[in-house]
Amino acid sequence: MPHRRHRILLIPYPVQGHINPTFQFAKRLIALGAHVTLSTTIYMHNRITNKPTLPNLSYLPFSDGYDDVGYKGNGNDVTYSLYAAEFNRRGSEFVTNLILWNSQQGTPFTCLVHSILLTWAAKVARELHLPTALLWIQPATVFDIIYHYFHGHSELIKNPECSIALPGLSLLLSQRDLPSFLLESDLSAYSNYNSLMLTFFEEQIKDLDVEKNPTTILVNSFEALEPEALRSVEKLNMISIGPLVPSAFLDVKEPTKYNSFGGQSQTHIFQPSNDCVEWLDSKKEMSVIYISFGSLIVLSKVQMEEIARALLDCGFSFLWVIKEKEELLSYREELEKKGKIVKWCSQVEVLSHSSLGCFLTHCGWNSSLESLVSGVPMVAFPRRMDQMTNAKLIEDVWKIGVRVDYKVDEYGIVRGDEIKKCLEVVMGSGEKGEELRRNAIEWKNLAREAVKEYGSSHKNLRGFLDDTIARS
Repeated sequence: MPHRRHRILLIPYPVQGHINPTFQFAKRLIALGAHVTLSTTIYMHNRITNKPTLPNLSYLPFSDGYDDVGYKGNGNDVTYSLYAAEFNRRGSEFVTNLILWNSQQGTPFTCLVHSILLTWAAKVARELHLPTALLWIQPATVFDIIYHYFHGHSELIKNPECSIALPGLSLLLSQRDLPSFLLESDLSAYSNYNSLMLTFFEEQIKDLDVEKNPTTILVNSFEALEPEALRSVEKLNMISIGPLVPSAFLDVKEPTKYNSFGGQSQTHIFQPSNDCVEWLDSKKEMSVIYISFGSLIVLSKVQMEEIARALLDCGFSFLWVIKEKEELLSYREELEKKGKIVKWCSQVEVLSHSSLGCFLTHCGWNSSLESLVSGVPMVAFPRRMDQMTNAKLIEDVWKIGVRVDYKVDEYGIVRGDEIKKCLEVVMGSGEKGEELRRNAIEWKNLAREAVKEYGSSHKNLRGFLDDTIARS
């Protein structure tokens, strides 16, 4: 190890899906000898009920002006733009003062690492001559698509008649495989949100372009998973340091002092546990379907009932996470006789359980990785954003799942017959189901190899820290 101490300022975007992998990243840094200061908004900081207490991990939250209730956006691009401007102003001021204060105290930061959509943090670091890196919490393939969109390929990507081939990527894409905010034709309820995201990602890519030295992009993926995508953009330094999932998924032996949040799942830092595991213990091996659409997506009542009908018709046991905002008035009594419905569960414990045979998922990247490293095949049910590309990778590249067909309903509802068909393929004893299970186990083993000592992600992260010390 270099003689100087690594001191990393780590700033995640203040939503759960960004904070969870950021915590796992912090743990990896600390295990390699770094001190980490994690800064997010006061509101998100207070929502984390089980804050990890580790040596060399400190918290310094800052105000975005919504400390008590958080910003409750309604999809209005004007109000969100005003919030974003204030968030950027307050965050920039806080981070500037924090960096300067640490330098004055003789404990200067050696690097600032920020997650996506926080270009203001990179600008502050540049102005203060502090090395910076971008923590890309989505797959490298998604980064490549967005990057090429803003570098001469937007017309190709927006053309619904074309198969899309992008530099450095051998897979052919269609519009249904693209991050939803790149498509001007999207007239869904998320259209305002998509427009905002397009603007924010354009700013993100432009910020990378203005850097004189290539920005290091730390990707939540691993070498064997995306070898092409990690090298698709030659001018950028993309290195894989994932999968950033709890060590309980990875079966990695770590010093006891780091285990205080090593086994926590995607939602453990926000929620207590419940009795799901005891219920799973009563089920046969690979006999249960797990259904969860993450913390943000709220399904319509019609879509919920189509999923319910599929579960009843296919006959498998299931564990279904239904949020308080979601309605399921029909079928409830029948469903509770055949499966278990909960408001929350420990995803790490569920996916790691031997009774799990399939994950019906929205394909958020955290959930996709957690399923992959658990060796659980998926039914991909993407809704928006990067989930569309993740579903493409799951089905056609890694071949660890099947994807529901959205063309079956002009109103965007996936009907029960389609969902049932996909579940029966993944859970079935036929050739396709066997292939998916074999592939899932292979990727599980490769993911675990990547994060072991001397694995590709472990070596990449150590190299990043050594290079940061040299530049600071």
